[in-house]
Amino acid sequence: MRSEEEIYDLIQNIAENDERIRAVYMNGSRTNPNVPKDIFQDYDVVFVVTEIIPFLEDDQWINVFGDILMTQEPDKLDKSVGMDMDFTRTYAYLMLFTDGNRIDLRLQTKKEMLRVYGEDKLTIPLIDKDEILPFIPPSLRY
Repeated sequence: MRSEEEIYDLIQNIAENDERIRAVYMNGSRTNPNVPKDIFQDYDVVFVVTEIIPFLEDDQWINVFGDILMTQEPDKLDKSVGMDMDFTRTYAYLMLFTDGNRIDLRLQTKKEMLRVYGEDKLTIPLIDKDEILPFIPPSLRY
C-alpha cells in the first residue's frame, strides 16, 4: 500500500504538472486531526479545473493515479437514471487501487468551487495556483 506521503506527493505532482488544474483542496476524515488514522480512510480530493469536459473526453487520464482496481462515476450513474446532471460544473470519480488506497476525486470549475467551498468545515487547501480558494480560518474547521 502506498503511504500517505506518497499519495499526497502524487496528487501534488499531478496538479502541478497539469495546467488545467488550478487549485486542489481536501476534506473528509483525513483533514480532521481528531480522527485516528486507519487503512480504510480514503482521500477526498477536489481539483478545481478550467473545464471539466476535456477530462471526461479522455477516460484514461485517471490512470495517472495508479493501478485502478475499480472506478465508480456516480454522476454518470445518476444521469443514466434520469437525474438532471451538469457535467460542465462538477464530476466525481471514486477510485479503488490495487494497493488498497482509495481516492474520491471531484472535478469542479472555479464557479462551482466558489459556490460550495467551505461548506464542509474540514476543508483544507493544498494547492492554489491562482489564489482563488477563499480563506477558511483554522478555528472554524473543527
